[in-house]
Amino acid sequence: MDKFVIYGGSPLQGTASISGSKNASLPLMAAALLAPGIHRLQNVPSLRDVRTMAHLLRIIGARVDFIDRTLTIDSRDCSFYEAPYELVKTMRASVYVLGPLLARFGQAKVSLPGGCAWGPRPVDLHIMGMQRLGAEVELEGGYIIARAAKLRGAKISFPTPSVGATGNIMMAAALAEGVTIIENAACEPEIVALAQFINDMGGRVSGAATDRIEIEGVKELSPIQFSNIPDRIEAGTFLCAAALSGGDVTFENLRTDHIGVVLNALESAGFVLDVTETSVRIRSDRPAKPVDIKTAPYPGFPTDMQAQWIALMSLSEGSAAITDTIYTDRFTHVAELRRLGADIRLEGNMALVRGVDHLQGAPVMSTDLRASASLIMAGMAARGRTDLSRVYHIDRGYEQIENKLNALGAKIQREDEPM
Repeated sequence: MDKFVIYGGSPLQGTASISGSKNASLPLMAAALLAPGIHRLQNVPSLRDVRTMAHLLRIIGARVDFIDRTLTIDSRDCSFYEAPYELVKTMRASVYVLGPLLARFGQAKVSLPGGCAWGPRPVDLHIMGMQRLGAEVELEGGYIIARAAKLRGAKISFPTPSVGATGNIMMAAALAEGVTIIENAACEPEIVALAQFINDMGGRVSGAATDRIEIEGVKELSPIQFSNIPDRIEAGTFLCAAALSGGDVTFENLRTDHIGVVLNALESAGFVLDVTETSVRIRSDRPAKPVDIKTAPYPGFPTDMQAQWIALMSLSEGSAAITDTIYTDRFTHVAELRRLGADIRLEGNMALVRGVDHLQGAPVMSTDLRASASLIMAGMAARGRTDLSRVYHIDRGYEQIENKLNALGAKIQREDEPM
């Protein structure tokens, strides 16, 4: 098990490129099951979650090669329709294969998912969607078992937007008979990318980026080559890291229209931004002004940026309230930030952060993917040495994060952690 040793106090300087989106890559990989043939996905990040999904596709019968951020998936010989517990427990996004397997084989057996160790994120909307499309679904022995001789279009309304369920139903409906309408659908850029992928294969999806998506089923889809979108959460994380470090950094290969709410928050916090369609330069020569945020479904402030914003506000010039309306118990990083000297008080799903003069290095522990990012940020801004354990979490969602940050002037070492 690895750990990071972080020596703080170095402002970030220079230029860095944002990787392809993790949260878009995983459903795109699953969608390749819908069209037997050879698919090529470009701009795919080299991450643990991507490798886990690739392994799952191989279990199903696909041939998967990954060279220079191009993922080649040959889905012609897929014949196995089960996603086993031993694999799915390590990554919640494995449930994305439910819809494609059901659409292609008429049956699917997918373990109930695992992943980050915080909070319940049930798959009930995925199951409800498959049932509305005509599948018989039962839970047995920790597995979702779904069967359908033929999926048929239906009107599906979510009580709350769900990115995972929206994507899964879109994939299943792409080969269903008739028209499927998803109301209160997720609007995230990752959903738009998936809709474009399905359409490029010959599907008929309209309304992506709105809360009403319509899918007209087709008889078959064809394999394609497709370029992945940039990772908006990596972009937001690195921008906050540069701001917290007191740096001057330009980030390239991003979509600024995907991170507008984060850019607005950074400007409100007093940072100078030079923004183009595909790049952002951020300059920071003073502590942040306090800015309250509330997480919300896209285009609101992402819950995946909540921990990083708390870290940024921990050295602000006042007090800020950070409220998570998506995952109300996603605050395991708070106790670890306190170990570094942050002044944070929790009240339900709200973190009240009072800025302090400085943070002090200390041993801390990662608890989930985005919590890890916030602790790396705080460690880079703290005085002295911070030891961050259990960094396998960060490897799930950030591509060689220590190398990227070190190239900008950070001092982070990856070391083996004694058991």
